[in-house]
Amino acid sequence: MNKRISAGLLTGALTLTLTACGGGSSDAGSSQTPSGGEPAASGETYTVGICQQMTHDALDSATQGFKDALNEKLPGQVVFEEQDAGGEYANCGTIMDGFVADQVDLIMANATYPLQAAASATADIPILGTSVTDYATALSITDWTGTVGGNISGTSDLAPLDQQAAMLNELFPDAQNVGLLYCSGEPNSVYQVQTIQGYLEDMGYTCTQYAFTDVNDLSSVTQTACDSSDVIYIPTDNTAAANTETIANVVIPAGVPVIAGESGICSGCGVATLSISYYDIGYKTGEMAAQILTGEADISTMPIEYAPTVTKMYNAANCEALGLTMPEDYEPIA
Repeated sequence: MNKRISAGLLTGALTLTLTACGGGSSDAGSSQTPSGGEPAASGETYTVGICQQMTHDALDSATQGFKDALNEKLPGQVVFEEQDAGGEYANCGTIMDGFVADQVDLIMANATYPLQAAASATADIPILGTSVTDYATALSITDWTGTVGGNISGTSDLAPLDQQAAMLNELFPDAQNVGLLYCSGEPNSVYQVQTIQGYLEDMGYTCTQYAFTDVNDLSSVTQTACDSSDVIYIPTDNTAAANTETIANVVIPAGVPVIAGESGICSGCGVATLSISYYDIGYKTGEMAAQILTGEADISTMPIEYAPTVTKMYNAANCEALGLTMPEDYEPIA
């Protein structure tokens, strides 16, 4: 285990500076944060590198849950080196190379780009992913068994796509055309869209995919989707999550409701979602990290974990703006 942490390093910890989507660099998003309290005299001290793909509510919640779990399981024994990649894959690679050079004890990769970059950077340091929808897609695994193996495991943010399709059908049974809006550069968004399209077409909907490249064409692609869709579905897409205001400024005036893959997107531009708790999957990832760091578990045999529950939620303001009334078993997003 890495026991290189000194009081001088803690004193010189950098302040976390989160970068906006597409404009970040690995230096600008860095921070080192002690877990709080003094380590037990007999306890190991660990360095954990955290790379978050970008800043938005879902990923922020997962990171916080991860840190909270480790602080509870190993109080005073963990120093976090936090980095925000600003939505850029190249930044993820630079960050991971830095973690490897620093010989951190464990890497937490928050979202798909950081996971892919970590897998490319090291086959030795334990890597735990979170906020990753489908590990087989993200890591190009063809014979998926539920366990990545090697030095990688983690948690998934996948909500049941068949149930999300059923939600859309419950709320909009008379709709005919469903627009599937997503970022083409996010493999797990592609996976979700392709999967839910099959469910929706089985229900009789006509589905059209509307892929944007990045924030620069998001507004125009969203407008094109609105022009031809009765309702829009957005998966757990990080670029969409970081730019919900841009989407809302198009869909609300157009009168087109959005079913979102998670509550953060829904709170910005959607009307309803079947959502997991990102804090909960982050917390579970932290529990897994504690077991790995203390030698209680072998990461190579740890299966990918999923959120235990999903919740039907709605955006009261957007529903009111579009004249929609949600069923009683839907919870308002706080």
